[in-house]
Amino acid sequence: MKALITGATSGIGKSMARKLGSRGWKLILTGRNEAALEQLRSELGSVETITADLSKREDVFRVYEFCRDKGVDMLVNNAGYGIFGRFEKTDLDDELNMIDVNIVAVHILTKLFLRDFKERDHGMILNVASSAGFMTGPLLSSYYASKNYVVRLSLAIAEELRRDRSNVSITVLCPGPVDTNFNNRAGVSFSVKPITPDYAAEYALRKAFDRQLIAIPGFSVRAGVFASRFVPHKLLSAIVYGIQHSKKLAESSDAEAVADNG
Repeated sequence: MKALITGATSGIGKSMARKLGSRGWKLILTGRNEAALEQLRSELGSVETITADLSKREDVFRVYEFCRDKGVDMLVNNAGYGIFGRFEKTDLDDELNMIDVNIVAVHILTKLFLRDFKERDHGMILNVASSAGFMTGPLLSSYYASKNYVVRLSLAIAEELRRDRSNVSITVLCPGPVDTNFNNRAGVSFSVKPITPDYAAEYALRKAFDRQLIAIPGFSVRAGVFASRFVPHKLLSAIVYGIQHSKKLAESSDAEAVADNG
């Protein structure tokens, strides 16, 4: 079995690489950090790497072309990041770059691999979103919106696959806070204790192998996502704003780019 993992050099992606490698999977790993990719290759053994910046569409297509004849059984769309700050003050170029990584790259790779998987009637797609994908997120507005896209796209594809009686499956991982570079680079502290990348990765893989559609690790996060369905939008937005505003910024800048999934 072989998997492609994007954003594999840190956080959840790195944990997934290690866990799949320990299960005997062959891996294709991609990320921007060539040195980190080489380190993973030396650590894990049966690994191919391709350095790519998924904010560039030509790199996204290059990753697909690199993989298309290699018998990939599982696509893990993990790469992504967020931008903290008031919408009118965040940098437009940074936001467009984030949208390219969080939405456009996920869209392209999901579509291209889904076509291949459906032709073979075999394959798994694991899209890494966030519990933010079910909510509106003042002060992280573009990030929340991008994860909403990933969640809704995955749910729609799942229904199409169900109606086709396809053996291809799709799972969307929607964790709450995870102890990755997201908070480190942002200079914030989460209002609740984050889970580890290893826990998130193991939970996601178990759900993917069980062909479960939605994977939300942690009872409190699952309960929060469920409860959010019954809260008026204005009230939910106010609650999320309060949570985000309470984060302690290490610097007093109006907005900072923050890493999410490697």
